[in-house]
Amino acid sequence: MTTSRTRTFIYWLLPVLLVAGLAWGVVRALDKRATKAEQAQAAAQALQTAPVYEVNERDVVRVRSVALLQTASVSGSIEALQTVAIKARVAGELQGLTKREGDSVAAGEVVARIDPTEAQARVRQAEQQAESALAQVRIAQRSQANNQALVQQGFISATALENSQANLAAAEATHRAAVAALDIARKGLGDTVLRSPIAGQIAARLVQNGERVGLDARVVDVVDLSAFEMEAALSPSDAASVQVGQKARLQVEGLAAPVDATVVRINPSVQPGSRSVLVYLRLPATSGMRQGLFARGEILAGSTAALAVPASAVRNDRPAPYVQVVRENTVRHVNLPEPLPPRGLADGVPHQAVPMLADGDVVLAATAGAIRDGTRVKLAATPTNSPN
Repeated sequence: MTTSRTRTFIYWLLPVLLVAGLAWGVVRALDKRATKAEQAQAAAQALQTAPVYEVNERDVVRVRSVALLQTASVSGSIEALQTVAIKARVAGELQGLTKREGDSVAAGEVVARIDPTEAQARVRQAEQQAESALAQVRIAQRSQANNQALVQQGFISATALENSQANLAAAEATHRAAVAALDIARKGLGDTVLRSPIAGQIAARLVQNGERVGLDARVVDVVDLSAFEMEAALSPSDAASVQVGQKARLQVEGLAAPVDATVVRINPSVQPGSRSVLVYLRLPATSGMRQGLFARGEILAGSTAALAVPASAVRNDRPAPYVQVVRENTVRHVNLPEPLPPRGLADGVPHQAVPMLADGDVVLAATAGAIRDGTRVKLAATPTNSPN
């Protein structure tokens, strides 16, 4: 009897447990759904109540009207205005070269010599040939004088006189040719002496004493450090505003102070490959200046009034450059128009013209970093322009 009651109790208990388990599962699922809904609502409220960033004074600048100094960036190597490669004008053995790199030479100073033995022999040969030709001229002259007297006396014919005149003309021509050959030989002897055509310093010594050099072989290079010039390539748009006589400020490697330069020439043709325009700047000689030093700087090509901000405030982390403008305490990204407005110097700092903004607009400086468009900010103090 007891066993029968137990079985009956178990049969009733199983359905009750099953129903209770289902009910607990449903309640648990409803609790999870409510939790997710609460989390989504909390996230939405967090977005609506995003924090306000506080921006201090050094992180903002104001758009202002400035005299924008137009500049064109230039770079290149500076070269001495006068550089001479002294070459051998005759072949032979090099002698008497005592100058080395850094030694000074005067204009017309003898730098080296080529062994003159052969040249001297040619001069003596040419002298003897000239003397022989002169002797033939004198013989022809005496023959001509005698024949003229004989013709007058009727002892010889006029044809014989004409022949003697022809012989005299031929002898004189041979003498003139011999004299010309002598001049050439003397010039060859003079070419064995190598002189510096300019005053300066030895920049390179390419051969040594005792070496046999060929015609047009470089012996030494002489550099005049009294004046320098720099060749710079400009784009056609930059070159359009550059004129002869404009000033430039260059920073030469190794020199602490900048160097003033002047545009002296502009190439009338563009370069075939790069389509660039070559301009030439004249630099004065300063202490420490050397040929081949690299320099970079700006040509000052006029000024114009424009609304501008420091160029560092323009961001380039997107395809189009833009500035971060604060409007109604919210950051707005404003793209620069195309083509890009001019850039120049104001108060010695690079500035970018921003014609799409108004005078007094607040712009985030470079120190503020990149801030997402639409972010709310709070200005801590009245902004002022700073060279950031």
